[in-house]
Amino acid sequence: MKILLLLCSFLTFSLFARENNVVSITDPLNVVELIGDKLIRETPFRYNLELAESQKEFNKMQFVNFGRTFSTEKAAIAYAYTLLEAQNDMKMYIDLEHNDGCKIWLNNELVYETKGNRNIHLIYEERSIEMSFKTVLNLKKGVNTLLVKSETSGGKDWCFYMQPPATKGAVTVNKVEYPKFVIEKIKDLDSKISTLTNWLVIGPFQDNIDKVNMPEKRLEFGQMYEGLNANVTWTIPKVEIVGNVIDPKEWGTTYQWNYHNGGVAWAMQQLSETSGNPKYNEWATKFCEYHLKGKSFVEYQVQTLNEVESANHYFIKVPLLDFTLAPALPFIYKLRKESNFSMEPEYVKFIDEMIRYARTEQLRYPGSNIYTRTTPKKYTTWVDDMFMGIPFLVQASQYARTKEEKDFFINDAAMMVLNFNKFVWDNDANLYMHANYSEEKQLKLPHWSRANGWGIWATTEVLMTLDKNNQYYQPILEHYRKHVNSLIKWQTANGFWRNVLDRKDSPEEVSGTAIFTMAIARGVTYGWLDAKKYEPIVMKGWNAVKTDIEPNGKVHNICVGTMCSEDENYYINRPFYEDDTHGLFAVLFAGIDVHKMLNRSVLTQKIGK
Repeated sequence: MKILLLLCSFLTFSLFARENNVVSITDPLNVVELIGDKLIRETPFRYNLELAESQKEFNKMQFVNFGRTFSTEKAAIAYAYTLLEAQNDMKMYIDLEHNDGCKIWLNNELVYETKGNRNIHLIYEERSIEMSFKTVLNLKKGVNTLLVKSETSGGKDWCFYMQPPATKGAVTVNKVEYPKFVIEKIKDLDSKISTLTNWLVIGPFQDNIDKVNMPEKRLEFGQMYEGLNANVTWTIPKVEIVGNVIDPKEWGTTYQWNYHNGGVAWAMQQLSETSGNPKYNEWATKFCEYHLKGKSFVEYQVQTLNEVESANHYFIKVPLLDFTLAPALPFIYKLRKESNFSMEPEYVKFIDEMIRYARTEQLRYPGSNIYTRTTPKKYTTWVDDMFMGIPFLVQASQYARTKEEKDFFINDAAMMVLNFNKFVWDNDANLYMHANYSEEKQLKLPHWSRANGWGIWATTEVLMTLDKNNQYYQPILEHYRKHVNSLIKWQTANGFWRNVLDRKDSPEEVSGTAIFTMAIARGVTYGWLDAKKYEPIVMKGWNAVKTDIEPNGKVHNICVGTMCSEDENYYINRPFYEDDTHGLFAVLFAGIDVHKMLNRSVLTQKIGK
């Protein structure tokens, strides 16, 4: 009777699917193969050379690379000039970084001065770059002039950077107003120049930060000035060509360096493993090799061209799990599963770096083993970091060469699951809050769907690997069951979960639904949950996910990446995209694990149950 009811359910859904242009395939594995095939068709794994972007709104870092423009090894002075247009009178705080001496004039008034011989010192933080100096620009309504004087003592990088204070990862509802660069409003300057740059530059002049050169006395365009070795005139900084991903998407392109794109590669490896089709693993290998081979190119763009936000710059110097352990999952998984493959030594070197990072370098909360962040303030706990860090620890425990390493990583992962619950688990709702960044009071941040997904996903990764006799196994299992039983209360009649789980006015969303479907399917497969009760919940969730998958593999209604906020409406109003990899890899895993659940008699033999 149960088989007959399931068959009728599948047939009813198939008829609905054909009428509504969604997939009518019944095997979940075949459904997600449509997504894998689309990724294979559409991912180029190449860089496209293009002009470096000239950002007109002053809402992110600006820099002038005097060294690339003037190519002098001698001590020298140079100037950069621009116009800033403000909508209203405003006080703008800015961060600054430069080598040696520097002076800045706003509307002909000196507003910043530092002397001395020094190197550039940029500090790469989680989602920002910290600089050494600060100043204030009191901008008037309308157009403002900005003149920068930069010194070099020779033989070093010669750059000037400025930026608004970096945002720290928490979102407020207050809209920030930024001025715009408008050098096209300079008299007698072709407006097309502003499409290439925000700055005019002139130099080199004789070295002396206090010597007054002609650009400080008067600005004349189309005229010559007496320079260091010859007469000079105003020009633009060297226009750079940088490599960018092809057809970049607002949420991030499928093969950029980020946790959700690494997650797709990890999912493709397991899709290949489960289906027996090597083409999905080949895609994952291309992803890994693209980044390993491209590392020197990315370093050149970031460190030599000073294009610090160029494509895949997160691969370089970024101390955040999103850009270290999480995207490294397909690399360590391949090392675990294969041997004697192309570029294996490069994989080993990279993963050895990540293992060291996981064990000793990533910030942890004082007195606890959990991974933590400096954004929006130091020692902020994000549920996201359960997924960003714990699955890698599990993989490291299986990859480790010694018993000491194996025990360390699996116990570290297990303790971390339990310790995260002390910071971000809401005991009243039996759900995860997105983050906790308050030491003074217990904030109740929203119960965002995908954050709860990250938490339960990491929990299942540990349960699948941890020995049942381990002291942490039973407490983790009890927490998993508590979380599942809370989650199923919020599943909608359509089978979805909402973007904010306990807000009925929040839209239904695919990525969270896919993760919960996967996590509960694992519970049935591994015997953590009663199949009779929970399998129908899994199928209801999977059938909901299927309604947002087209026959060509396109997936709809995926919430874009999200910072943390105390404002529930921020989450409710987040945009949804199609084919956002935050959701793609969740859907891939959901299909794989629902397939395993439906075929668990075969899987049971493999795992020895």
